Order: sequence, then structure tokens, then C-alpha cells
Amino acid sequence: MNHGHLLAACAALAGGFATSPLQADNFGSGGNAFAIDFVNIGNAGNADDSGAGGGSYSSPYGGVSYTYRMGVTEVPQDWITKSTNLGMTNVAAGAWTGSQPAANMDWYEAAAFVNFLNTSTGHQAAYNLTFSGSWSMTLWSSGDAWQLDGENLYRHKDAYYFLPSEDEWYKAAFHQNDGVTANYWDYATGSNTTPLEVSGGTVPGTAVYDPTVDGTPSAPANVDSNGGLSTYGTRGQNGNVWEWQESAFTAPNDSPSENRAFRGGYWNDFSEGFLRSSARYGYDPAVSNDGVGFRVASVPEPSSAMLMLGSGLMFLLRRRRYGSMTYKCSPSSDDNQNND
Repeated sequence: MNHGHLLAACAALAGGFATSPLQADNFGSGGNAFAIDFVNIGNAGNADDSGAGGGSYSSPYGGVSYTYRMGVTEVPQDWITKSTNLGMTNVAAGAWTGSQPAANMDWYEAAAFVNFLNTSTGHQAAYNLTFSGSWSMTLWSSGDAWQLDGENLYRHKDAYYFLPSEDEWYKAAFHQNDGVTANYWDYATGSNTTPLEVSGGTVPGTAVYDPTVDGTPSAPANVDSNGGLSTYGTRGQNGNVWEWQESAFTAPNDSPSENRAFRGGYWNDFSEGFLRSSARYGYDPAVSNDGVGFRVASVPEPSSAMLMLGSGLMFLLRRRRYGSMTYKCSPSSDDNQNND
């Protein structure tokens, strides 16, 4: 079993929540092949955050009426490099390298990468972008626009991959994954407790931020080693780099040049306040910053609903057959690191 997959399974068992199986979508070929791991974000029809889950920093986001998938990690620079080798154009190299996040890319470049994921796999581009020395965007018509949870003129209705809307991002980060509820955590580590500051690793309850603490970061960590999981199984939605949201900072999405929202905090934040569910900021979509990256969301695979039903059925059957069991997950070297 892949080490990251094992950690996700162990975290789910230890924390009392059930994450969805990872689904890998493959892109490119040969030396330019890469795969994006997604998890299903279910509990369709949940309400916005009302503070009912016991958190102190709620904000009115997170209600999503449909099932979708969220990338487990931020997009690393390696995927940008490989996509450029595969024919993607007019997306600049980021500030970091390899498995570090693709940051220092403006919103339009992030959207262009998502469009490439779509068009290179035979799907409809998500965003109506044009490049003429710089990127610009035209709104889709109502007939072509995404209509779930309200008309979204930024996203095409047939897009398979897209930047997560603010509600989609917020739900994956903070919802308690406990059914169709309005219960959310304050932090994207499945807790109302302030995340522990680390420079990397996958220990539950940690995030990459606060360089004033010994051993904490001077740069973002690799995207598969940047803190603990959310209750849905995403990693690094707190700390490491801020993440672009698809959404305009001031709803609705009716102006192509409107500031875009970003959330999550980054490695150089000195306060956990930037990581909280209530923290949101807006930025010009044509401006880049080495502390702002992004992740990809997607529609569910056709088999996702059956997979989720099957997983639940198998869980019940195991409980019936085996009764109560104790699971032992061997810690990695990251889990044994001294965080005092």
C-alpha cells in the first residue's frame, strides 16, 4: 500500500471519520506522466457553516448540493513543468521546484493549467480564456455556464476539472464529514485546536506555518508532506501556500476582472489566525505571489456513487462479522519527529 494512502486510512480510523478511496487521474506519458489523486466530497446538500459544530470562527460558506472531487494536494511545480513539456503554453514557471507547490502563478495561469487538464483529456475547457501578451477571460453565456448551486458564469457547465469554488474548497477543508449537517471545524486538520507549527511531515493536527518557531519553515514543503489531513482526506488546506479559489471575492461571479478569493494561510504566516475557517482575502487575478498556489477539483467519476455505497456496505459487513477491532498503524519517521 502506498505510504500516503496508508496514512490517510490510519488517520480516518484514528479520528473516527471515513475518508473516500483515493482516485488517481492520469495525464501525459513517459517522462512527462503525472497523476492527480482525488477524494470524493460527499454529504451532498449540507448547509453553510453556522457554528453548530462547536467552532469559534465560522463563516457562511461550505454548503454544496452535489458530490464532487477535491485534489488531495496542492498542485506541485512538477505538474506545471510536465504540462508545459506536453504543449501547455503561456503559463510561467513558479517560484519553487519539483514537489513544492506551484506558486507565484496568477489566477489566470492556474485557470489555464486547469483548462489544459480538460482539453488534453478530451473535455470541455472550464474557463473562457484568451492570451494576447497577457491573459484575459470572457464570461460564459447563461446557456453554457455552470448552474449547480446558482449560475456561475466563470465555469462551463461541461467542465470536468476546475478550480474549486469557495464553497467547494471550504467544505473539503472544514466540514466535519458527519452527514448533511452544518458542522464544521475551525481548522483544516479536523479540529478546533490550533495546528502545531511544523516545516513538513504528515502528522495529524500539524500545518506548515510560523517561521518564528524553531524548526519551522523558511519555504513551502512538498505538497505530499505539508501537514495533517482534513476529515475528507485532503492535505495542506491549512498553511504551506494560500490557495486560489475560483470564486470572486464579492459574489456573484459576474465580472472577469474581479478580485478572486484565496484561503488557507501559508508557510510565512506568523499567526494561526490566517489558517482559521473565517480567514479569507481577495487578490487581483492578474497578480502573482510566491505564497499563493492552488489545487484542482473535479466532477465525480461515474462510479463514485457506487464506490461510496459499496464502501459503506463493506464497513457494515466487517463490523457484523468481526465486531470491535483495534487497528495498529505503524508510524513513519515523520510521525516520530520531535515537535516540542
